Amino acid sequence: MNATLGLGTYRVRSISEAAKAAVASGADWIDTAPNYHHGQAERQLKPVLDAYPLVPVSTKVGFFTPDQARKALAEGVLTKEEAEAGHCLNPRAVTWQAQQSLAALGRAPAITFVHNPERQLHSRRDLEVRLYEAFVALEKCVDRGLTRGYGVATWNALHENFISVDRIAHIAKQAGRGTSHLTAIQLPLSIVHIRPLVDAGQGYGFLTTAQSMDIDIFASAPLHGGDLLQMIPESVAEEVAPGASPLRVALGFVASTEGVKRLLLSASSAAHWADAAKAVEEPLSDKHMKEIASAFAP
Repeated sequence: MNATLGLGTYRVRSISEAAKAAVASGADWIDTAPNYHHGQAERQLKPVLDAYPLVPVSTKVGFFTPDQARKALAEGVLTKEEAEAGHCLNPRAVTWQAQQSLAALGRAPAITFVHNPERQLHSRRDLEVRLYEAFVALEKCVDRGLTRGYGVATWNALHENFISVDRIAHIAKQAGRGTSHLTAIQLPLSIVHIRPLVDAGQGYGFLTTAQSMDIDIFASAPLHGGDLLQMIPESVAEEVAPGASPLRVALGFVASTEGVKRLLLSASSAAHWADAAKAVEEPLSDKHMKEIASAFAP
């Protein structure tokens, strides 16, 4: 089954308009974070979420805007050093951000992602301790109705083998005392970040591991910030997958990879969504997948 399309709100111009266009065009998820759009993303989404109560939303804990950091500092949630860093995953901060997100969104998110837990860390042990403490806090948040589940949104921890899916799942089970509400991992996957996709096509790697553990993979930046559409000429797209456009090659390759559940696309208009939906409506053939992997994998 092909991966579905969800809205990623990091790069869109107008969050409310992009969310309306995405949902109207069939997007089955909205992903955001407290620090997006100068700290206003969650509040801007609330009217859309109110109008579409069945569309799930995910948010994150970790990053703060300066205004949010000052508020958290004044309330005793952050120390001065933590506030100045702009990123914190201590249990107080995790719980506080989950409370703030519930109020801003108007509902409990389906997933609260631990946002870039590898930030400012150089030790695997430190990363594991940080994840454990955040997961314990999020398990309590689930019990309190502040979120329905949690996950990890990482830019490079998995790509650089700083931690494995197995270890993330193990830490979550420790935090949940044998069970956990860990449901998803979000990370950049595209023809630029192609190696995990190629590995999955051969039946191994962390995407395959996640799938075997029923952990959903959310592919962020599948167009690499839009740059891929300039990086793949029409002639190259035609050569590796006859009849396909650069958009079909770029999105279709990620969407057709076994183990990828959802692509988070920062598309701002209904026209962009229509083009993206057409690009992923059918899985690419095995032959085309191999040709694309051969052309773009290092």
